[in-house]
Amino acid sequence: MPEKMSYRILSLGLKICFGIAICAGATAAQRVPNAPSEADLYCSGVATDQAIPNDTYIISGENSRYKNTFHPGDYVYINHGEAEGIKVGDQFEVMRPVHDLAPNKWFRWQIQLSQAMGTLYADIGILRVVNVQAKTATAELKLACDMMQRGDIVRPFTARPAPPYHAVKFNPFAPPSGKKTAMIVFGKNYSVISGAGKVVFVNLGTAQGVQVGDYFRVFRYSGAHNELLYQVANTSYKVYGFGSAPVAYQWDNLPRQVLGEGIVLRTGPNSSTVLLTTAREEIYDGDYVELE
Repeated sequence: MPEKMSYRILSLGLKICFGIAICAGATAAQRVPNAPSEADLYCSGVATDQAIPNDTYIISGENSRYKNTFHPGDYVYINHGEAEGIKVGDQFEVMRPVHDLAPNKWFRWQIQLSQAMGTLYADIGILRVVNVQAKTATAELKLACDMMQRGDIVRPFTARPAPPYHAVKFNPFAPPSGKKTAMIVFGKNYSVISGAGKVVFVNLGTAQGVQVGDYFRVFRYSGAHNELLYQVANTSYKVYGFGSAPVAYQWDNLPRQVLGEGIVLRTGPNSSTVLLTTAREEIYDGDYVELE
């Protein structure tokens, strides 16, 4: 009898502990993040008109006789070593200047705004030095945002601030803030369509007073005729016999459509890297933004 009682108590205790563990796991899974993740921060990229020094770079890596890209688990070689003061444990950011390989002009001023923003540098990842030679160093991939390649730029690691998300309820009918207005010039990897959790690049930066942690509201005008590819002209008030308004209303006489919002992760002189935190629908290159 005592043995049966002890078994029941033990069994009940295990069930309770197992239930608590499941509930704790479910709560953690449902917990809403209050700040951008490490990948959000260090895989975001930046557009700048100030050239980033490229004197330190990836030479190659292990098994390079048949590999031309490097992934987590690989070791790569940096062209500087003990002579330049590199030590085991040092961390470096890896980045690469990128260009649109299949350029399309999605709105009227896209080319001019892109040129004013400067060169887009993609974040490729973070390295940690594990061995140092006289003129070279061997490093492991601590964080990989993309495949690393020979010639990728290596810069000393600098911690980036993780701005907290604001606790303001999104308002789809928010009136104009009266603050600076700009446009989404392109998305990460030169994507045209973006949504919540994606990164876009905006043509306002530190020269215009934008700071990390600021919020941009994204909106669109109806019938503005700025879009060149994805919008059929005049659909704001008529569509091929399905009814039309007596007056052809212009974009500035119609309510604007508030699409979403995003937080500034990084800034260049004339650009901001924005993580979209809310999106009611697809957000396109050429949509407008305003500081909240």
